[in-house]
Amino acid sequence: MSEIVDVVAAVIIIWKEVSVYKTESGLCSAFLANVGTQSDATINFNGHSYHLPAWSVSILPDCKNVVLNTAKINSVTTISRFMHQTLKNDVTSSEAFQSGWSWFNEPVGISNNNAFMKVGLVEQINTTADKSDYLWYSLSTEIQGDEPFLQDGSQTVLHVESLGHALHAFVNGKLAGSGKGNNGNAKVSIEVPVTLTPGKNTIDLLSLTVGLQNYGAFFDKQGAGITGPVKLEGLKNGSTVDISSAKWTYQTGLKGEELGLPSGTSSGWVSQSTLPKNQPLIWYKTHFDAPAGNNPVAIDFTGMGKGEAWVNGQSIGRYWPSYMAPNSGCTNSCNYRGSYGSNKCLKNCGKPSQKLYHVPRSWLQSSGNTLVLFEEMGGDPTQISFATRQTESLCSHVSESHPVPIDMWSSDQKTGRKSGPTLSLECPFPKQVISSIKFASFGTPHGTCGSFSHGKCSSTKALSIVQKACIGSKSCSIGISIDTFGDPCVGQSIVPKHQGAHFNNQRTCLKGGSIDWSRVQYTQAKE
Repeated sequence: MSEIVDVVAAVIIIWKEVSVYKTESGLCSAFLANVGTQSDATINFNGHSYHLPAWSVSILPDCKNVVLNTAKINSVTTISRFMHQTLKNDVTSSEAFQSGWSWFNEPVGISNNNAFMKVGLVEQINTTADKSDYLWYSLSTEIQGDEPFLQDGSQTVLHVESLGHALHAFVNGKLAGSGKGNNGNAKVSIEVPVTLTPGKNTIDLLSLTVGLQNYGAFFDKQGAGITGPVKLEGLKNGSTVDISSAKWTYQTGLKGEELGLPSGTSSGWVSQSTLPKNQPLIWYKTHFDAPAGNNPVAIDFTGMGKGEAWVNGQSIGRYWPSYMAPNSGCTNSCNYRGSYGSNKCLKNCGKPSQKLYHVPRSWLQSSGNTLVLFEEMGGDPTQISFATRQTESLCSHVSESHPVPIDMWSSDQKTGRKSGPTLSLECPFPKQVISSIKFASFGTPHGTCGSFSHGKCSSTKALSIVQKACIGSKSCSIGISIDTFGDPCVGQSIVPKHQGAHFNNQRTCLKGGSIDWSRVQYTQAKE
């Protein structure tokens, strides 16, 4: 039978909060919080003094010992980069895709046997029933020969309103314009000038989703697709015709999906010396060899517009490198303190929202792999390439005031001894060992992970101690204390605590200490 937990106290002082919980048997837990965003704080609780960095919470499961502070996480930062890798002898990674391409032109408009007709516009999600991202809306309309725009060469404007997430408008088989929603509002509204001809004109609207909302209030009622109005503006006497309530023809999915093109094994592919590029609604297929080694693999879709990709019949997701991030809003540094918002700590402004897409190694064979693309907007598939993610170094920053790492709690309970702050390092992949330690500092290092430098106080023994403990091993751990590294401030005056954003809870010289592993290199262990 569970015990009743009582909130014994919830004390709030200026920028400080203390919440204590006790059970009937006397078990006690406490949460100490510093809700200030500028200054560190000290809280006296249960006869002990606890230091809390700004905007942090300390957890005391026994109302005595701190096991976690949210600003002092024992973690290791991996510094890696993507290396574009040669796939074939004497061929660069991008050139490896340039030979052996074949393609299939996706028909514009209705081409499948599952088409149906209905008066008015339909909602997309309920219509497609998650069978496809795509839904065609097709309509034929008659244009009389006396329309003014036919006489003076002017154009009519096609106006389309959609619940999202994106759409492409084709008139008489040619792409007239496209539109997309954004992160805050999925709705799409386009107004594009179109050229109509006397007699029958076909309007084909391809509506598409890029994933379905699965949280939030009434998310199941959000809807998608073209719900109108759809209008032709600038007709005779400046009139506007609302064609939303006309009899539309609908088709769920694409012809290529019906033919099974994503598998790469179906017929219908075309191979000629000239590869169509920058053309909307086209499928591409090629074969490739897997990049050498065991590092994670990604495809760089630079040069493509928007679509989906399959490797050996498995979808690696929708790609959209032409969707650019806003040019403003990014910062060179990131301060975790303060309330979180979606615009906080932004990076890569003005760049593609994503261009690298992971391909699991388990999906790849050493050779003879198949890549299939469906490109909606137009792109150049010969520009895509493979890249492998290579871990170059690790970085970690731990001070004497950090709690004991979580994975050491059980060993402390078994031995009855209390461990201190510990910095641990481990190679990320099997058969790797630490080959070198380029920088280590115990004292008051400056900077951020990957770019630390020695401060006024720095132990002269730190680098050699870390090198001796770690080089040649897959992992190593070192206790952070003056007993291990010696006094880093010999001959220096006491340095006060620094509150700046570039310093992660820097302590006084006699109490402060941190190790920067910002330049740890790896080598492959011998079999």
